[in-house]
Amino acid sequence: MNQKTKGILFIVCSAFCFALMNAFVRLAGDLPSIQKSFFRNAVALVFALVILLRERGGFRWKKGCLPLLLVRAGFGTVGILCNYYAIDRLLLSDASMLNKLSPFAAILFSLWFLHEKVKPVQAAAICVAFVGALCIIKPSFNLTEFFPALVGLCGGVAAGAAYTGVRALSKRGERGPYIVFFFSGFSCLVVLPWLLFNAVPMTAGQLAALLGAGLAAAGGQFSITAAYSNAPASEISVFDYSQIVFAAALGFFLFGQIPDWLSIVGYCIICGVSVGMFCYNRRALKAY
Repeated sequence: MNQKTKGILFIVCSAFCFALMNAFVRLAGDLPSIQKSFFRNAVALVFALVILLRERGGFRWKKGCLPLLLVRAGFGTVGILCNYYAIDRLLLSDASMLNKLSPFAAILFSLWFLHEKVKPVQAAAICVAFVGALCIIKPSFNLTEFFPALVGLCGGVAAGAAYTGVRALSKRGERGPYIVFFFSGFSCLVVLPWLLFNAVPMTAGQLAALLGAGLAAAGGQFSITAAYSNAPASEISVFDYSQIVFAAALGFFLFGQIPDWLSIVGYCIICGVSVGMFCYNRRALKAY
């Protein structure tokens, strides 16, 4: 098995893990999104802590990295809270697709964090992806349906900012496990005061579902790290959109969810423009 094939298998595995994480979050039932995010991040914190202890690299950030760590952690926390809120109120596939707008948001945030220019092709892709998002969101005066979709969109944008922060930190040589540790610890501390006074009692089944969400999220993180260690993003990133297929399947078999035709159109638009950007980036790399 060559490196590219391994990379594709790992990224498809990560997509399944993240879709499974969303399903577990939904299975946890009527619990506050903040409470769900705490348990998800607590599991990731334990994993990152174990890795750091094994590596013995210390618990200090690299010089000059603290502002970017705070940006990554702050936007990442907002992204998770918004994503979990949307998962509880939308179809799994809709919530997953809105979260997958993060790569397009990352293009915009790269202007701020990395001072990279946005090419006309990228600007056009962002506009087309936004049209696809509107098909999923279906703006209306019915806030019961519109507001959760808008929150899901905000979660995708926040995730894009967080991922851009990760890229900036990687360029400065910050360790991956430490970035996960800082983000997970920050997220847990931010929501802890609310949790102490407003936590909702959980059944054993709900606790098991939240722990399952944390384990699935950890599996997704490790798998996506292994994917990009085996092959460049330009060759395998498009396979990450297989998460939408997994999310739709899990939503149908676990919750009887069936996307409407407008959502399906939105999926096709966003996936289509993603494939287009993937091909454009590959062509640009070969020309370079």
